[in-house]
Amino acid sequence: MNERSWLHSRWMLAIVACMAVLYTLIMGNLLFVSGRMPGVNYQYNLVPLETIKPLLFEKNRYHTEAWVKNLFGNIVLFIPLGIWIPWLFRMCRKFLLFTGIVVMLLLAVEITQLITRVGSFDVDDIILNTLGAWIGYIGFTLFIYSQRKTRK
Repeated sequence: MNERSWLHSRWMLAIVACMAVLYTLIMGNLLFVSGRMPGVNYQYNLVPLETIKPLLFEKNRYHTEAWVKNLFGNIVLFIPLGIWIPWLFRMCRKFLLFTGIVVMLLLAVEITQLITRVGSFDVDDIILNTLGAWIGYIGFTLFIYSQRKTRK
């Protein structure tokens, strides 16, 4: 059985598509609904690394929960994006195209947060989320590569 026969079979693509829809619903809830109310004093950050640097270099200023949530949460939660986008959309297996699409999606999320005043617009979130998507993309690429190696 080759890569094409099971990785891109209808049933596998249907499973991945269902997982992508479920992931999208969960992320929509986390980013816009769960415990979120439109803020009066809305905060935003347009300066790259402004919120990341203090979390990395002044770790003792933050509770562990806040530190882990802000750094690792923003990375880990977007790893699945790096898996299902190239799996479902073959053209997105090219790294630059994949990155462009991910950044556009994340920018749309941040702009929606800015407009609705739910959450906060933070360019550092885009950086960390993209890093998470890259980790997923690399994992997916290594998986595909290993499948090709074992099939030969």
